[in-house]
Amino acid sequence: MTGVFEGQSALVTGGATGIGLACATHLARDGAAVVLAGRRADKLEEAAAGLRANGAAEVHTVVCDVTDEAAVEAACSVAAGVGRFTMVVANAGTGAASPIHLTPLEEWNSVMATNVTGAFLTIKHSAAHLARNGGGSIAAVSSIAGPLTHRYMTSYCVSKAALEMLVRQAADELGSVGIRANAVRPSLVPTDISVGLTSSPDVVQDYLDQIPVGRLGTVDDIASAVRFLLGPESSWITGQCISTDGGHTLRRGPNLTPLMEMVLGPNAHPH
Repeated sequence: MTGVFEGQSALVTGGATGIGLACATHLARDGAAVVLAGRRADKLEEAAAGLRANGAAEVHTVVCDVTDEAAVEAACSVAAGVGRFTMVVANAGTGAASPIHLTPLEEWNSVMATNVTGAFLTIKHSAAHLARNGGGSIAAVSSIAGPLTHRYMTSYCVSKAALEMLVRQAADELGSVGIRANAVRPSLVPTDISVGLTSSPDVVQDYLDQIPVGRLGTVDDIASAVRFLLGPESSWITGQCISTDGGHTLRRGPNLTPLMEMVLGPNAHPH
């Protein structure tokens, strides 16, 4: 523990599990007061208890659906009330997989609402707090799906591409008040949200075939990159989307065709 973040607070959306919880863990190790935001109170309290048991000095929770503007505004106010609010992890996200011609509008709207609008609201309502505190840093969790096509994951890919432009816009606009904004791009990381992919050995092997270092990511791989982007070590980095993917973006996106054909048969393709 370095104590570099002592006296500062961080809001982590989607903070109860997976990458979000790992990010909160890394920030707490360096002295930050962390505010975990998520939709389920029981999961949030379980995560907070784990952090406290591992030595986190100050952990707070707030029930927050990032598609609800009032809830996001309230979560930012909580973070502003427990320390000098300087750090934001816009991690809350969701995924989906459907052929374009079978994608329900409700699925498209749900993915966009969480992955894009949720991040927008998080940045919107944290910006004034960070500016009043002399600036800060925002780190969003994107995906290799931002720059690489993933067949049958159109809504997810488009949402992450939009998130990356949102980050660039925020960096350009908010830099004048001392706020930096960046993103990380994970490849496949085993978490609750990725179980649909990690449960298929063929899909996992295809990912591994496209990753030069030959292994899947871990939540700590991603959290370490986020911690760097939030800290003073990256003070001259903004507007960047850093691939944290074992080199996956050097190659192609995953081949999900066999999985989709197994599930949908001939309906996987328009006819």
